[in-house]
Amino acid sequence: MTAIEQRPALLPTLGGAYYTSAAVFAAEQQQVFESMWFCVVRAGDLPEPGHFKTVQVGRESVLLVRGRDRVLRAFLNVCRHRGALLCTESEGQVRRNLRCPYHSWTYGLDGALIAAPNIGSFTESDGAGADRYRYGLIEVALREWLGYAWVCLADDPPSFEDEVVGAVTHRLGDPRAIDSYRIDTLQVGRRIRYDVAANWKLIVENFMECYHCATIHPELTRLVPEFARGQAAQRSVGRGAEFGSGVAGFTVDGRAGFATLPGLGPEQDRRYFAITVKPTVFLNLLPDHIICHRMFPVAADRTIVECDWLYAADVAAAGDLSHSVEIFHRVNEQDFAACQRTQPAMSSRAYRAGGVLVPAEHHLAEFHQWVVARIGTPDAPR
Repeated sequence: MTAIEQRPALLPTLGGAYYTSAAVFAAEQQQVFESMWFCVVRAGDLPEPGHFKTVQVGRESVLLVRGRDRVLRAFLNVCRHRGALLCTESEGQVRRNLRCPYHSWTYGLDGALIAAPNIGSFTESDGAGADRYRYGLIEVALREWLGYAWVCLADDPPSFEDEVVGAVTHRLGDPRAIDSYRIDTLQVGRRIRYDVAANWKLIVENFMECYHCATIHPELTRLVPEFARGQAAQRSVGRGAEFGSGVAGFTVDGRAGFATLPGLGPEQDRRYFAITVKPTVFLNLLPDHIICHRMFPVAADRTIVECDWLYAADVAAAGDLSHSVEIFHRVNEQDFAACQRTQPAMSSRAYRAGGVLVPAEHHLAEFHQWVVARIGTPDAPR
């Protein structure tokens, strides 16, 4: 057979242990989640001084707090005295300071240590006065972009422009394209939290391909017919998937949605752009709203996914968004059910050496190569 006549190749996937092994997940916590930029909260969720939230990033509890100067900061959620968790609630608001519930060491909203009971003045072991910032909370690198707070636990964070902004630019082909959506000005119209009994990589892989779309997404393929052919829009730089000719809007029944976001050009209208920002963010760009998924891997076989539907402020405040939200809520439930159906088989000897990728999924091989490059090849459990 000539090269032209050869059948399309089937490429190997990662082996099953990459989705079940505690050693693999531990390596991912250190080399992926704690070393890369990780999207944690919508900045607007902490609007006023004293508002705080705690989130889990890899093995670390991270505390985000709005300072009295209105700056959003991130710290390791650990008291510097004896290591107790400083904030045990997932979110809330304090009036002026952060106080450890164990021994009442107290920190300012800027992380500086400001008080500790019954010890008089602070001194080092050599008698010198103690630096309250030295014994303050450990600050974590934070950037705000697209209205979200992204943190990095690495001592020397990688370039945010290369790793995060660059991923979006690579998909859209134009560094200015994402700015047209003005995502930082949008409001959360709906947030749904999903507890998925599946490895985070299964969720990423599912989002990146559309070979499954004709099988499990009948509502989606009616809106975007090209998905029924198994081609994922993410494979093409700068190209969005076009709505069907009879589709008025990206809604559960195809009726009109809301006014097109101001600033979008004709090349962005009636098109759906999907973007993966490694390791744990999916952006879905629609003409009238944005859908943002943020994943929080909890264990090798469990992932929390928070999904935000973002709208222009007047739309978010107006009321009924159900016909707009429902379509992707169904897609999420369909996708997560498929991932949960796949997870148990990852520990089967039938998948010990992995499976195969058909040509429509070949771009997933790049994701697998990226995983191996980040964590190496930890020994599979016997």
